[in-house]
Amino acid sequence: MEINKHYFDTIIIGSGLAGCRAAIECIENGTVGVLSKLYPTRSHSTAAQGGIGAALGNEEEDSPEWHTYDTVKGSDFLGDQDAIEIMCYDAIPTIIELEHMGVPFSRTVEGKIAQRRFGGHTRDFGKAPVRRACYSADRTGHAVLFALYEQCQLRGVRFFQEFQVIDIVIENQAIQGVIAINIKDGSIHVFEAKIVIIASGGYGKIFKVTSNAYASTGECLSMLFRQGLPLEDMEFFQFHPTGLYGLGILITEGARGEGGILINGKGERFMERYAPTIKDLAPRDMVSRAILSEIREGRGIDGQDYVYLDLRHVDKKILHERLPEITTFCKIYMGIDPSEAPIPVVPTAHYAMGGIPTDIDGRVLRDVDGSFVQGLFAAGECACVSVHGANRLGCNSLLDTVVFGRRAGKAASSILKSSTKGKVKKERLALIIECLEMLKNNKGKETVASIRKELQQAMMDKCSVFRTEEELKLLVDEIKTLKERYKEIEITDKSKTFNTDLLEAIELGHMLTLAEVIASSALQRTESRGAHYREDYPKRDDENWMKHTLAFQTEKGITFKYKPVKITRFKPEERKY
Repeated sequence: MEINKHYFDTIIIGSGLAGCRAAIECIENGTVGVLSKLYPTRSHSTAAQGGIGAALGNEEEDSPEWHTYDTVKGSDFLGDQDAIEIMCYDAIPTIIELEHMGVPFSRTVEGKIAQRRFGGHTRDFGKAPVRRACYSADRTGHAVLFALYEQCQLRGVRFFQEFQVIDIVIENQAIQGVIAINIKDGSIHVFEAKIVIIASGGYGKIFKVTSNAYASTGECLSMLFRQGLPLEDMEFFQFHPTGLYGLGILITEGARGEGGILINGKGERFMERYAPTIKDLAPRDMVSRAILSEIREGRGIDGQDYVYLDLRHVDKKILHERLPEITTFCKIYMGIDPSEAPIPVVPTAHYAMGGIPTDIDGRVLRDVDGSFVQGLFAAGECACVSVHGANRLGCNSLLDTVVFGRRAGKAASSILKSSTKGKVKKERLALIIECLEMLKNNKGKETVASIRKELQQAMMDKCSVFRTEEELKLLVDEIKTLKERYKEIEITDKSKTFNTDLLEAIELGHMLTLAEVIASSALQRTESRGAHYREDYPKRDDENWMKHTLAFQTEKGITFKYKPVKITRFKPEERKY
């Protein structure tokens, strides 16, 4: 098997917003290689539609303090307030910096960056909605990523596109490098480095109905978990309230920010019952539960399992200028013109609040005491700082990627001179190649597609918006059965060129690992908080559960440890909107 060796001072896994923003910092002090399963500008960051939060105050009075409060409250008080404050106060210079890098934000008539309302964003500590979301029509992620990718190209960052990472090499609590497959020809590549930054995104494809891209399978998290590192708060997975019915394709929260309303089968604007003050602009976990509650109680459209997002009263000019992409989506996928007919929507798996535990500078933590892996960093959706806690506010995901991508890049860059060059041992490489060959040549009666389909359905049925102990226990058992069946898969494609059968088999193994962590984490948290809603424990329990979950893989299976939430200013309160 052909082996190719490379050396870079910094290797970044993932070419989305967090990866590109980190690369811009790291290239100042050394060589940078970015590995991506996709062509860089096809990273899932481009799917972000509605906006990026910052209290610029361009259209209404606003402040970073209000933004901090909204983020803490939106997190159901599980977010670490020191990290949240950093993010919200850094937001303003971050947006200006992005503007100077060439991001084409939408503008007000005065030429300022335009802002619109988004769920959970309020003025004066929750008294009314506020315009905080900076946007580029409804293609904000696309606009930001293209600008950052261009800046990386100008600075000499080297991209390895269509490279699948198969191992993150850690020895003696220090990073050594990364092993990857070139998808184009099947060759093995070893990347040794002083620093590795993981910016590989989320893992929404674990669920059947999701807004996530096919590449969002979370293998980097699983690779670390299998090596004994913890994963944090994995029970918290956000379902976006407005996915296109039957498809899961996202309809941005910006549609409600521009005046769209949710209506049930009786024609009622039902969010008035659940969030009387900010109604349809309540946080996503609340709106998702409200939609499914309406459906459960028989108030879906014509008794079916969806509700309507109604934009018919919104000016057509606004739809054309500010929401062109979702208008096109509705026409292509549903045969609906949003200016003439309401859009059928239902919650869709959208965003991982949990992930690889890090400090505020992106250093990957290896225990509850704050020890970290030398030279290993993480940023973006794959990481858990934790600024999103139990529920992420809309517009804070793009902000998280660029703020903490930048911080991780700066922190990594600052230790380059004092860091030792990594070395991937021949024994480690030989073991990975052996495992790869065993998987490729395995003979069995199972297929990747059938196991993946059953996993996604089971996660959707038993671990989505509503959860119970009984169903979670059944789910854990189902996943264990699927893991046994996975040992019997057979890959029919034996070629080297674009062998997607092999790559999907690798991804599925990691998806099964993460699914078990998510289900087990949800089972042990006996309360309801943010996106984690236990019908058998419907109340938030601050006395026993105001703490982060850290899941570890041990010989006895998944075990849990805990660490306290960092509370600096805002004390837990009842979450009313």
